[in-house]
Amino acid sequence: MAGAIPNALRRSRRIHGTTIALLLAFLGLAGCQGNSSFATVTASVLSATPENLSFTGQAGGANPASQSMSVTNAGGVSLLWAASGDAAWLTVVPATGIAPSTVSVNVDLAGLGTGTYDGTVTITSAGALGSPIRIPVALAVTALPLGPLPQISLAVVARGFASPVHVTHAGDGRGRIFVVEQAGRIRILDNGAVLPTSFLDLASMNPPRLVAGGEQGLLSVAFPPGFAAKGYFYVNYTRAPDGATMVARYRVSAGDANVADPASEEVILTIPQPFANHNGGQLAFGPDNNLYIGMGDGGSGGDPFQVAQNPDNVLGKLLRIDVESGEVPYGIPLDNPFLGMAGVLPEIWALGLRNPWRFSFDRGTGDLYIGDVGQGNFEEIDFQPAGDPGGVNYGWNIMEGDSCYPVGTVGCNRTNLSLPVFVYDHSLGCSVTGGHVYRGSAIPSLQGVYLFGDLCSGQIRGIRRNGAAWDIAVLADNTTLTITTFGEDEPGNVYVVNYANGDLLIIR
Repeated sequence: MAGAIPNALRRSRRIHGTTIALLLAFLGLAGCQGNSSFATVTASVLSATPENLSFTGQAGGANPASQSMSVTNAGGVSLLWAASGDAAWLTVVPATGIAPSTVSVNVDLAGLGTGTYDGTVTITSAGALGSPIRIPVALAVTALPLGPLPQISLAVVARGFASPVHVTHAGDGRGRIFVVEQAGRIRILDNGAVLPTSFLDLASMNPPRLVAGGEQGLLSVAFPPGFAAKGYFYVNYTRAPDGATMVARYRVSAGDANVADPASEEVILTIPQPFANHNGGQLAFGPDNNLYIGMGDGGSGGDPFQVAQNPDNVLGKLLRIDVESGEVPYGIPLDNPFLGMAGVLPEIWALGLRNPWRFSFDRGTGDLYIGDVGQGNFEEIDFQPAGDPGGVNYGWNIMEGDSCYPVGTVGCNRTNLSLPVFVYDHSLGCSVTGGHVYRGSAIPSLQGVYLFGDLCSGQIRGIRRNGAAWDIAVLADNTTLTITTFGEDEPGNVYVVNYANGDLLIIR
């Protein structure tokens, strides 16, 4: 690997099992020397490393005098402790004749379910009065440890889509999957079958409503909370003939829930585009029920008009607006970070983006992930935790990825910039496609993993937050996919498309 990749991996990867801090609160852990008796301490810290195994003992059996034990790692994440049935699990045998209050041990973290386990800590100190001492203890297991990121496979669930660029669901309980075709149609996959009539058809309108091709076209669809009762939805497309970004509301036909009315358009937002590329195009409702809109920097190369860092321009930004309050055409959420600030557009939620083609919210946590397409050298994944007040600057065009821009620039000002959580260079791909955090039930080991890909390489990677670090792995390599989007269904399964041949595939 070349460029920034080794550094990015070293900075982000966590090695499992090398150091585990065990916080124990129980009666009688000893600190004795020579021939003295065991002294009583009320708390102690044990550190565990793989090189020092000296735990035995019994799990199971009631111990009325037992105290509770919490098990956490250095990042504050609850861990699984190894014990099952009457398996050996917890005896400290110091390597010397001293029974200190801190002991190095090795812990097997496999095979135990959550719950409370009664057992005994046995401490042996050669020559000490009262040795060995056995202390009842109860182990409270609160969560499974994070294992390695799993490899995945793909299965085709539908074929024949024309240049698919977005996949989503309506959240209405009907189980339908909506596939956006770049030329201007939205198709429905219902119970495994692609319906013959498009849900929305803007491609057949005369005169043409949109321009499609390259990075233009019908780019995404978003269904508001409570769509089943409301009967309307939102799309992002590039307008004919000028290529302006349009955010518009459409309504479902009165007589058919699988067909929308193309004549029902209500324009929400019109944004002129100076070039045909870097349109962004993603719409998504956040956990706060506001509509988020990804806007690229307007195109060409290198952000020639310096808009991504310009707070008085919506290009190169993530916007956040309220389209559900009844204000026309939309309202500004009262907690938007720049509301009321002179010289800053109130719609802006985040800035410093080049082309946030695909972003998503983790349905389990509310965290935000952004796949921001790079310039000539680096691709990046940006992250914003749930509850963040917004106003984040992701750095473009001061930086590309985690490097100063243009290439060769030394000492760029990184003050108040939020750097990516993952960067890869163009030896490994050419254009990042952001995806989704897996929250389905079919692959438990994939829970909490953010899946994303690359348009050119076809690789699918996963990253997962692990305390203060990130686990990173290639989950599917050597695919033949041209990946333009990922998507979710209502149960949380994740899908990916092959733009080249129109296949829709499920990750399993």
